[in-house]
Amino acid sequence: MKKVSDLPYFTTSFLAAGEKLVKVRLQLARWVKDGRVIKLHKGTYTLAQPYRKIDPEPFVIANILKSPSYVSLQSALSWHGLIPEFVPATTSITTARPQIIDTPMGRVEYRHVKENLFWGYNKVKVSEEQEAFLATAGKALLDLVYLTGDGDSREFLDELRLQNFENINMDLLEQYAKKSGRPKLNRAASNIKSIIAENNGGKP
Repeated sequence: MKKVSDLPYFTTSFLAAGEKLVKVRLQLARWVKDGRVIKLHKGTYTLAQPYRKIDPEPFVIANILKSPSYVSLQSALSWHGLIPEFVPATTSITTARPQIIDTPMGRVEYRHVKENLFWGYNKVKVSEEQEAFLATAGKALLDLVYLTGDGDSREFLDELRLQNFENINMDLLEQYAKKSGRPKLNRAASNIKSIIAENNGGKP
């Protein structure tokens, strides 16, 4: 308990250093049962309140439950202030298989992309003590477009009710679209540019 109280999460392998793995798993199972430890997913845990000193951030949990991955799509769009809706699940991009993981800290949804589209994210500070891999505003938007059937259409983009356009680096978004090599993303970039221009009195 002392070893992990300053950590937002910990793993079985972390505790097993110098100990027998079977013994560690047995003790963890006991602590989960009596409420001192919360099991997030296979081999990943956090201490229950009031034993933990740091609450795990949902974006950090999403990063560590499946690797490689970064938070994107609606969660990242909400983080950057581009959409008005509250996003109940943490949405992420991965090169591994798609998956939905329900944890005591909330649901995490992973969408798959090929390795040649796995970029456009940075490590950002999500709390005083924690950092997570998060898509840039433009890449989060393009990820959503790419994974939605008619995502490049003006109708779909209008339905997003995009806002705070100053948070979109349009030059970078167009570079991302070109780098992807997908005509769909280039069409989306053009439509997004038009939407921004219309909302800025004709200025892109």
